[in-house]
Amino acid sequence: MKAMILAAGLGKRMRPLTDHTPKPLLPVAGKPLIQYHLEGLAAAGVSDVVINLAYLGEQIEAFVGTGAAFGVRVHYSREPEPLETGGALVRALPLLGEAPFILVNGDVWSDYPLLDLVSATLPDAQDGHLVLVPNPEFHGDGDFALPQNPGLIGVQGPRFTFSGISLLRPRLIAEYPERRLRFALVETLRWAIARGALSGELYHGRWNDVGTPARLAELDRLLQVEPAGSAGIVN
Repeated sequence: MKAMILAAGLGKRMRPLTDHTPKPLLPVAGKPLIQYHLEGLAAAGVSDVVINLAYLGEQIEAFVGTGAAFGVRVHYSREPEPLETGGALVRALPLLGEAPFILVNGDVWSDYPLLDLVSATLPDAQDGHLVLVPNPEFHGDGDFALPQNPGLIGVQGPRFTFSGISLLRPRLIAEYPERRLRFALVETLRWAIARGALSGELYHGRWNDVGTPARLAELDRLLQVEPAGSAGIVN
């Protein structure tokens, strides 16, 4: 199975930490964020990982290299400038193939068991499966409604936050009628929801959105006290 790590963002909310360092290379408990992702994906049996690059991307490529040091083969999707999450996936489609792939935001940390996604089977009519989490204080309204757990994501019911971890079919992006050079993935997710083609689950384990220096420091403190386990992204 293939996976993609979104790693091209400017990291504006993380400044000044990202003035000279791309966000995926910011250290947490002694190693860069992206290393947790790569090791976790390898542990789950993922063989090939696509990483999109833009802002300070040469630093990410210099650190990751071929991916051999982390147990995977890495392929790079280089962007002349950040294309947002949807545009990044359109550009990476030739590297992703046609089978479902795991998508991970480069600025999240979790112990979600990625093996669950590797072993999952999407029904033919289903374009993807999202991992949702309880709403953190900084995102109290959530993103998507999940009437049942697990079940199809809808427009009514309790709303939860998208974790940045998902299993998607490439056709979700390839067949989106309004795809363009630069757009957000959430557009395609809402399109799939309207067609009843997106499922989700609610995960109650450890998850952090490393979106600000304060949240990065808090995650670093937590992992210093309670190191990451062997499951999910944090292998």
